[in-house]
Amino acid sequence: MRTNLIRSVVLTLVVLLVCGVAYNAAGWAIAQAAFHAQANGSITQNGSSLIGQPWSPTTNGVPSIDPRWFQGRPDPDNPLELDGAPGSSGASNLGPRSSVLVSDVQALIAAWHKVGVDPTPDLVTTSGSGLDPDISPLDAAVQVPMVARARHLSDAAVRQLVRAETRGAQYGFLGAPYLNVLALNEALARLVATGSRR
Repeated sequence: MRTNLIRSVVLTLVVLLVCGVAYNAAGWAIAQAAFHAQANGSITQNGSSLIGQPWSPTTNGVPSIDPRWFQGRPDPDNPLELDGAPGSSGASNLGPRSSVLVSDVQALIAAWHKVGVDPTPDLVTTSGSGLDPDISPLDAAVQVPMVARARHLSDAAVRQLVRAETRGAQYGFLGAPYLNVLALNEALARLVATGSRR
């Protein structure tokens, strides 16, 4: 009986050390060595590039667009303010016949038209997670005149910035080209700081 108890305690300690300590430490070490930025949240001075950031205010439930910045996809909780409710994430689960969905999309289309942009479908509909940090090159292209006008930059300079920030399909064949909105807006801030005016 005593021998079985000792074996059980020793086996429990060995499993605890292997599965609870060594395995986790190895996973942490590999992540830090091979994927340092991602393992630490891909944090920049303005937030994480893995989570959509808010670039425009929503006042009293009325969406507005700050034309000085490129905008990402809307959030289902608050159609223009990403992560509108703390800790929330996920699809709205609104079907094509939902009056709420129609109302939200119409409000977003109207907000885009106020700043002179004919929005793409992605700019007025939410992603599956609701916190998508990326947009397509077309989503960025329709915003170029708006941003150039608001920042007093040439369209050509802003288009060049969009081209420079466009990332190709992963491994050359997975997915489609995209732009990270946070990285794009950080590059825009640098462009404005260097004085690339008309």
